[in-house]
Amino acid sequence: MSDSWFTTSTVTCPACGARQEEEMPGQLWALTCKACGHVMHPPKGECCVFCAYGDVPCPDSQIGRSCSCGAEEG
Repeated sequence: MSDSWFTTSTVTCPACGARQEEEMPGQLWALTCKACGHVMHPPKGECCVFCAYGDVPCPDSQIGRSCSCGAEEG
């Protein structure tokens, strides 16, 4: 098993469909779309914006840990 993970994710805006590449910090509960200005929040049951709208989930989810990047808000 590898100890490496992806640190960027391409996030797709649910409002306009625009895609933007983002670095994945430890926590991200909101992200503003650069195309339309919509503020993305993870829907209930999703841990963070990356897991909800990204093509790659957050690092904690990638390595099989309990995701701590947004669960507190859900």
